[in-house]
Amino acid sequence: MSETPGTGRVIADRYRLLDPLGESGAGVVWRARDEVLGREVAVKEVRAPEGPPATGTARPHARLEQEARTAARVSHRNVVAVHDVVTQDARPWIVTELVRGIALSDVLDADGPLSPRRAARIGAEVLAALRGGHEAGVLHRDVKPGNVMLANDGRVMLKDFAIIRAQEASALTVTGEPIGSPEYLAPERALGRTPGPESDLWSLGVLLYAATEGRSPFGRDTPADTLRAVGDEEPPPPRRAGALAPVIEGLLRKDPAERLTAPEAEHRLRILAAGGTGSPPAGAARTPSPRADPADAADAADATDTAGKSGAAPESPEAAGQARLTGVLVALGAALVLLLAGGLVWALTGDDDSDGRSSGRTGTGAWAGAPARTPPAEVTVLAAGSPAAV
Repeated sequence: MSETPGTGRVIADRYRLLDPLGESGAGVVWRARDEVLGREVAVKEVRAPEGPPATGTARPHARLEQEARTAARVSHRNVVAVHDVVTQDARPWIVTELVRGIALSDVLDADGPLSPRRAARIGAEVLAALRGGHEAGVLHRDVKPGNVMLANDGRVMLKDFAIIRAQEASALTVTGEPIGSPEYLAPERALGRTPGPESDLWSLGVLLYAATEGRSPFGRDTPADTLRAVGDEEPPPPRRAGALAPVIEGLLRKDPAERLTAPEAEHRLRILAAGGTGSPPAGAARTPSPRADPADAADAADATDTAGKSGAAPESPEAAGQARLTGVLVALGAALVLLLAGGLVWALTGDDDSDGRSSGRTGTGAWAGAPARTPPAEVTVLAAGSPAAV
């Protein structure tokens, strides 16, 4: 088998091309070796457009160099880092971090749709990368499965973060010339309006939809029909997304101002990735429900069962309290009556004893016939059985 043309070539007297990693209409990505630092890198060879050299070649190359140099300012653990931009053969070569892994698009092609939980985990990491770029003033503008790398070490990496700063107007973009993949393009971009960070959030919503449903919600036969669907049509409701569906729907709102914010979307994605059900939509009340005590629940069940058997409604707490208080008062009254009666009997029998004429049987009968003459401790025990004694 013949060697791939270009293998072993040294670019900019520094980067030796080892073998191709991938190829597209825009160019070839090589695994290369940095001869200065002694490390492996990825080198993107930008393919010159077909036709005469003077036909629009300078403009795309100038834009690509500007975008690459801008992307080099983005430093984030989920972003494939841009190391260098060099010129060779009058065209730019972009040197980036080498990520060993597979693109999300290849995973979807080989294995089909992802589970909502796995899609949420990938989406949370991609969103973290987008937020890192937005904080640096850079938009991605081409969020799609082909630009998401699932590294062998478990990382989720967003590559080609190389589109012009959000604060700058792109004088190099011609009206009607879409940048990126049309089916992942935000409506405002499809209509020629100025994009913002919300545009990247829309693209993430399309990515999550495609990851769980197995297809893009806006893909059509031609780019023109795709852009028309993006601008005018609502996406079909997701059927396989489960708890992830509200997040997808929140990101795919036509009006950028109505989309989920990046912090809220990331918060909910991370909850879903951890196995939760996601937080309620923004603006919804988040009042914790009261916790029922198991004993109270058992008492309530007993009361309901008793009421059902007797045909009467269970007593209210106030009525039950009054009933207990009435019982206590009756018990105390009865004890008092017994004490008075015992005292009377004691008084009567005590007279006989004082005369010295009563028999021992009478005296014994007086003790036996006056059981109410009990020590005060017995009265205390009677009262202690009620709340009133506390």
